[in-house]
Amino acid sequence: MRLSDLCLAWALCATPVAAGDLTIVSWGGAYEAAQRQAIIDPFEAETGLEIDVTVYDGSWAALAERGPAEGWDLIDMLADQARVACARGLLLRLDPGALFSSEALADFTPVQPDRCSVPQNAYARVMAFDDRAFAGIKPTRIEDFFDTARFPGPRAIQRSPDGILEWALLAEGVPPEQVYGLLSTDRGLRLAFRKLDTIRDDIVWWDDPAEPAEMLRDGRAVMAAGFNGRFFDVAQNGRVPIDIVWDGRIIGIEVWAIAAATDALDAARDFIIHATEAASMARFAARIPYGPTRRSAFDRIGLNPDTGVPMRAYLPNAPQHGGRALVQDSSWYANTEEQRQRRFHAWLDAAE
Repeated sequence: MRLSDLCLAWALCATPVAAGDLTIVSWGGAYEAAQRQAIIDPFEAETGLEIDVTVYDGSWAALAERGPAEGWDLIDMLADQARVACARGLLLRLDPGALFSSEALADFTPVQPDRCSVPQNAYARVMAFDDRAFAGIKPTRIEDFFDTARFPGPRAIQRSPDGILEWALLAEGVPPEQVYGLLSTDRGLRLAFRKLDTIRDDIVWWDDPAEPAEMLRDGRAVMAAGFNGRFFDVAQNGRVPIDIVWDGRIIGIEVWAIAAATDALDAARDFIIHATEAASMARFAARIPYGPTRRSAFDRIGLNPDTGVPMRAYLPNAPQHGGRALVQDSSWYANTEEQRQRRFHAWLDAAE
């Protein structure tokens, strides 16, 4: 979603949210609709509490600027943003051992709850292509994204270093477990940008997560880097034959976090426990293709209740997917934001 297949929309900052028992901050759109059906509505029915949901842009800065004035209690966050917010004292410190049993803690994957957040779902940055663009051999690995001789045509890429730097090193043969260590060095960054140079003239940039799927649909790109949920939505609606390449997928984690300024601590803790039960995660994943972060949830996921689509095949962290995968290093993202943005914009400026 992660920003994951995410709905980048601000709520009106000057308008305070309605006064409910608990205020949750999320992403809006189809994501929020699935969250309401699978998690929020059952919690309200079970507890009798009233939950208000507001929308934000996913940043820790929004929490700092809007949270206290609008009475935010629980925030749906990307793991790297939660790390920054935790370090800045914006989030409540948690005791995972007090929230979950030892068996439940061991059930979380690929990461466990930490001092400020609890993993709730997994999304992925993936490569997708327009099946109509390649009549014969199809792209099957991340190296193909950089191979404009065999697979010619424009590539849609986010105007950001996020994700594409990891792919550049994977395409250079760097093992997944060494990618973030190498990107922490000047040598690794130079190698990644040198690989980007090979497709510089074939890049079309996007800023809104909805754009890459639209670019494939409209023929503005033949390949695209984007979030698995967006590509799934367009493909399922039959608007264009989009295929996802799972090789090289970068799995990001969304977490639940409690605002440090909350005045609804007990309700917030109860909600987190409810939302991260295997049954809740399975209900959510059955409605939208974001994978659960507990192993025991996978066997509970069946058909989408509205479309009848078997959802397990479309989850980014489903065990059956082959190829290489990286779990996004939230610590690296939190600690290198300024450096990687500076190097990326210098690379962009060099082309002008």
